[in-house]
Amino acid sequence: MRDALEAARNQEWLKIDQAAIDDHLLAGYVEYHRLRHRLPQAEPSQVLDFIERHGDSPLGEWMRGQAIARYGHAGRFGSLLAVADGVPEGTARQCYYYTALLGRDPGAAAEGGRELWRIGRSQPDACDTLFRALRERGEIGEREIWERKMLAWQAGETGLMSYLGRMLGSRWQAANDTVERLRKDYAAVTRVPTCIGPGCQGSSALFAAAMHGFTRADTEAAYEAWRKIAPHLTLDEPNRHAIERDLVFYSLVRDIRQNRGWVDEALAGMPDPELLELRVRTALAERDWRGVIDWVHRMPDEPRQDARWQYWLGRALEQLGDTATAQTAYAAAAGGRSFFGFAAADRLGRPYALNLERNGFDDGFREQVARWPAVQRTEALIRIGEQGLASSEWYAAVARATPREARALADYAQRRGWHAKLVQTTITGQMWDALDWRFPEAYREHFLHWGRVTGVDPYLLMGIARRESAYNPDALSPAGARGLMQVMPGTATQLSRQLGIRDPGPYGVLDPALNIRLGSTYIRDMLDRYRGNRLAATAAYNAGPGRVDRWLRDAPEEFDLFVESIPFRETRNYVQAVLAYRAIFESLANGGSSEGVAMLSAAEKSVRYDRSLLARN
Repeated sequence: MRDALEAARNQEWLKIDQAAIDDHLLAGYVEYHRLRHRLPQAEPSQVLDFIERHGDSPLGEWMRGQAIARYGHAGRFGSLLAVADGVPEGTARQCYYYTALLGRDPGAAAEGGRELWRIGRSQPDACDTLFRALRERGEIGEREIWERKMLAWQAGETGLMSYLGRMLGSRWQAANDTVERLRKDYAAVTRVPTCIGPGCQGSSALFAAAMHGFTRADTEAAYEAWRKIAPHLTLDEPNRHAIERDLVFYSLVRDIRQNRGWVDEALAGMPDPELLELRVRTALAERDWRGVIDWVHRMPDEPRQDARWQYWLGRALEQLGDTATAQTAYAAAAGGRSFFGFAAADRLGRPYALNLERNGFDDGFREQVARWPAVQRTEALIRIGEQGLASSEWYAAVARATPREARALADYAQRRGWHAKLVQTTITGQMWDALDWRFPEAYREHFLHWGRVTGVDPYLLMGIARRESAYNPDALSPAGARGLMQVMPGTATQLSRQLGIRDPGPYGVLDPALNIRLGSTYIRDMLDRYRGNRLAATAAYNAGPGRVDRWLRDAPEEFDLFVESIPFRETRNYVQAVLAYRAIFESLANGGSSEGVAMLSAAEKSVRYDRSLLARN
């Protein structure tokens, strides 16, 4: 089967012993390549037959996608519609799909095509026929061309801007000249005409694009300009909202105090969770406890009920002396299984709310699960070294499973020791309370060993690995970090030299035991740097010690305010996740009980989070 699949990929059909694989449970994978090779000549009936026979594996939808792309490229639009099952995924396939609909359902084709047109970057060649037809039919006119040019300006796509500008012709010359003027000097937005393009139809998009760039470049000056021109502009509501949202966002992020009054007034009409979160965090930074209460209460119901915001509501009420109401808010927060939920429980002196779901299956049912076709195909793909296909097969099975079936698959993955698949299974199946599966005992002996050797809390190591790689030993980040604990090759070289061992190179660092050893050594060094403080060390593991040193120089003193003040969202979320995970791992090791488990030590909760935390000042 391994040889046949490799031959099929290379279209070396004579090398395939068909009789030897006809009854193999992976024969469909070879058939997939045969039929794919025959596209677009293969008839839709053959494609549909394949999809029906392989509907319980990812092969069916893969074939549908291939057929749509090949039929579309060949102009076989009737065949495309015969195999399509609604709007396909992927821009090129969507363009082919709407092109096919031009004759059958022109309204739907125009609506879908205009949506694909409203993108500020170049679209695939597959879209050319659709866009040309819609322009010829008047569905995409000068206004739509101009609006796309403005989107391209916002996206920095100068080539697309020039292309679209040439489409517009002489009637838009003055508008194009205005754009060039503003590109050189955003501040000229107060001096350009308020009517842009024929019939002023380009005004709204132009001012939205100009203010987009101006606000990012100089928020303070952009606000002053907007204050002058806003009353005199006729803009559609989405563009006016986008301009003002940008101004609010960057005024808060950059802490422009003189804009604060306008920001607070504008926020009254913007129930935007992200902006309100920023405003709460600004109030926290200023110790404006009444403001914290006010802005939390303005949040929509769903985010306001989150443990994080109930915790801060409790903190603010407590600071203002309303202890009874603060306790109510803390109690609401303490129901959450998260950093702030656990912090609230600590304030109340309660165990953590794990909400642990236990699952069990008898041996008879487990034997049935092992015979499920998707399980057998996954096992067979693993046996022939096709880990990627095995994962696709597995996760497709989880996605279409009932809740009980999905849990049975998770149980199987756990018993097989498929740690990374198990974690992803709980995510795909939304098994948020199945903590034994979400936080498996993966590589436990290595974590305990290197925790002892380095003197690092092993549950912290587990929390870092779980957050970094979800226990995928082959994980590779876009930045180049590798393995369970996402160690950078350069860091691995440095740590290896420090430990007196051979440099493992970019692939040796993937070895789980070595990766855990190196990651443990690095976090130990960070702990040494911050006087054993796991919160600061965890932040440094993610963002680098240089940044954390700077944050501590300007930090508030309490641990919770330090976490909330971390300027990088990624690091802020990372620290919360890792420390909550370590408490969960310790609780699971404690038989699933959080009695006696503390997310942070007493010292970590009471120490001043400022430059005094640095071992060397």
